Amino acid sequence: MTSAAPPAPASRIRWRRGRVTATGRSWRDALELTAEVAGEGELRALAYPSLVGVPEVGDDVLLNTTALAQGLGTGGYALVVAVPDRLPPDPEGPGHLVKARYTPLQVMVQGVDEQETEHHATIADAEDLGGMPVVVADLHSALPAVLIGMLATDPDLKVAYVMTDGGALPAAFSRTVGALKSSLAGVVTVGQAYGGDLEAVTLHTGLLAARHVLGADLAIVTQGPGNLGTGTPWGFSGVAAGEACNAVSVLGGVPVGALRISDADPRPRHRGVSHHSLTAFGRVALGGVTLVAPRGLSSELGGQVDEDLASQPERNTIVWVDTDGLDTALGLSPVPLSTMGRGYPEERAYFLAAAAAGRYAALQVPVDPETVLAAAKTEGTAPGE
Repeated sequence: MTSAAPPAPASRIRWRRGRVTATGRSWRDALELTAEVAGEGELRALAYPSLVGVPEVGDDVLLNTTALAQGLGTGGYALVVAVPDRLPPDPEGPGHLVKARYTPLQVMVQGVDEQETEHHATIADAEDLGGMPVVVADLHSALPAVLIGMLATDPDLKVAYVMTDGGALPAAFSRTVGALKSSLAGVVTVGQAYGGDLEAVTLHTGLLAARHVLGADLAIVTQGPGNLGTGTPWGFSGVAAGEACNAVSVLGGVPVGALRISDADPRPRHRGVSHHSLTAFGRVALGGVTLVAPRGLSSELGGQVDEDLASQPERNTIVWVDTDGLDTALGLSPVPLSTMGRGYPEERAYFLAAAAAGRYAALQVPVDPETVLAAAKTEGTAPGE
């Protein structure tokens, strides 16, 4: 006799009505504002104008304050669900990809891989990534450091960011992405994530779009801002980093793992090389991945990095990369470097490891023989001349 299944846990949203008392800074598709909530005072809130319109002072707004009340990863914001007395116009234009599907805030976008888009044939015909190196990181906070490592190595490289849906779903939530826009070939949002320059159904088509539509030499894959972890071996959103490496391998790219290394995190499971990296890259990435560690860092951490990486399977290659100039480049970052509330240089090991992965990937970019020949002719050193 089987026992009855337990009742499904209740999903809860903490709803509030507020009135906009001030608007603040804006970036990409995000607007900060202040809303007065009866009995609770003023709350800092965030609206996505493409979804809810542009709230103005005096507007009544419907707010979701669930994560804010729990002190969770919304950056300290209540989220504007609607401006009920002044709804935005109905959307127009192509696209039938629904993201955040079957939630009250599902959104319609045009996917780079759907039939009506001008890029459909390109994605349909794309067979692989042509050896494109792809740096995969656990946390969104690694993005600027990886990019710095790439561009400090070769400033002419075209780099695409492929954002997965393990953290924030709207790309607009990331001020980092907004600030780095001029340094990126483009942003591709995949899965349930949305708001990139290109939208894709899967990570696979997102990677193909980065290569064949954006023309990227390199790509960076991380989840959006925010990370869900439970303190259990498998219960963290960063486990998807291993699946991302599998996608890169299947598509003929070169997966490069940006290790999460720390000597500042108070939690033992994240000291040295985090168990997140060891699990995602060592147990989930079945096609093998190159794991990059900054040269000299292991001695600074008492040999712990070497010890932690010794357990990696043979299919993973460990490389130690020189970091000359990377500390200086990280210190000049165009965006604040911060992870888990700690900045650079407090978390130097973490950001240096991410930058080293970017440097290694930049050095693996396939060389186009025609480009080399053209450069040689310009310099008058081409063969036979």
